Amino acid sequence: MNLERVIFGFFIVLALTLNFGFVIGEIDNPDHHSILELFFVIIVNLVATGLKLGDRSQIGAVLLATSLVADLQLIAAAITWAIAVHVSEIGMVPNVMATIVSLSSGALVANIISVTMLTGETLMMRR
Repeated sequence: MNLERVIFGFFIVLALTLNFGFVIGEIDNPDHHSILELFFVIIVNLVATGLKLGDRSQIGAVLLATSLVADLQLIAAAITWAIAVHVSEIGMVPNVMATIVSLSSGALVANIISVTMLTGETLMMRR
């Protein structure tokens, strides 16, 4: 068993599951979505992106692209949350929360694509 592959797969799957945990719930209810969970999703996705930087294959390039998309959308969600709470006077209203969850849902799709590709690549590997 290759420890590097285990760690790589661990962070990719962890990014997906944390992202799913943040997205699940009523889309416009701030009580169903934790800022701390969004923070952990961003950190784990950034770590997963860093692990994908060394792969020079074609599938590695697509995996990196999906990870960058997820990072961009999660960072946009965090910026939206910060602006709504700290800069804007409107606060955390349902339509702002819906925007944050929608951006995170886009990152979830990118993470699903990444895990699907990783699974497909693993199944195609020969011993």
